Amino acid sequence: MRRRLVVLVAAAAAIAHSYPMRGAQKGKTLDVYFIDVEGGQSTLFVSPSGQSMLVDTGWPGERDAARIVEVAKQAGVSQIDYLVITHYHGDHAGGVVDLASKIPIRTFVDHGPNVEEAPGTSKNYAAYLPVRDKGKHLQAKPGDKIPVKGLQITVVSAAAETIAKALPGTGAVNPSCADFQPKDETKQPGVGGENKQSLAMVISLGKFRMADFGDLTWNKEHELACPNNLIGTVDLYMVTHHGMDISNLPMLVHAMQPRVAVMNNGANKGGAVATFETLKSSPGLEDLWQLHYAQAAADHNSPEQFIANTGTGGTAASGVPGETTANYIKVEARPDGSFTVTNSRNGYHKDYGPRT
Repeated sequence: MRRRLVVLVAAAAAIAHSYPMRGAQKGKTLDVYFIDVEGGQSTLFVSPSGQSMLVDTGWPGERDAARIVEVAKQAGVSQIDYLVITHYHGDHAGGVVDLASKIPIRTFVDHGPNVEEAPGTSKNYAAYLPVRDKGKHLQAKPGDKIPVKGLQITVVSAAAETIAKALPGTGAVNPSCADFQPKDETKQPGVGGENKQSLAMVISLGKFRMADFGDLTWNKEHELACPNNLIGTVDLYMVTHHGMDISNLPMLVHAMQPRVAVMNNGANKGGAVATFETLKSSPGLEDLWQLHYAQAAADHNSPEQFIANTGTGGTAASGVPGETTANYIKVEARPDGSFTVTNSRNGYHKDYGPRT
């Protein structure tokens, strides 16, 4: 009997060794949910400590708030411990009022006052303030830490200012900087205002590192990339600005060498061909996952199994698009740097080992 027990234990250990990643270190993962808010942003982080951080709230109205609450319920989250508003455009901050009526929000984090005079942005900010005043408020500056237990979250840009020093263990000279061509951001709606104010972060759990830069713009990204790479390498890159080509500076993306990228595009918003080309030429990129099939990008889209929502969606790039699906992408990250990505639409998942 004793010999049989030893054999069974050994067999169980062999099986566990054969499948070391999915479900490994249960209860110690950082779970990240990229929620479909139709070309806006809403990303839920659940720390191994159980604390939650939501980055942005999608568009105003019942739809996106209900989607966020449903994902939070699936994640076992009953309150938002930290709500980070990257900037005050409607696709990022528009849903604050509706969301706050459905789930408690404890602490609000933002870059400070709105700087854009566009009526819609001013309206979003005015609606946000009384909700923010009901909780705690942190105005983030470059270099600040967002104190989610179990994670290291460093603000690298906020209010159009970037970190002055490289993050620990980074700072290598970026040899591609000589190729930089600035863009006239005054010709792009919103770019000269709130987009470049975006609160940008690097989120870490042990060796796992992820970048989320909101809608940070091309010229501001240059400050993080040149003459030295102030960010270092990341395992996961949240594609900036929904994949638009007024962001996603190649010399920053390539310097970070993301192993996986997740694009929060809409069916008819973001997903520029130039951005697809930047991502797919980035050294070491293994896969690009998308919240939506990008209608204008044709053959540049990832294979079907990597796309959460495959419908055609609405037609408007401004205002609330008309798509009604709500599939999300989930990441389970572990302290050793390994992680798993899952498409909720089809259950397709892929494991990524620690960076070698």
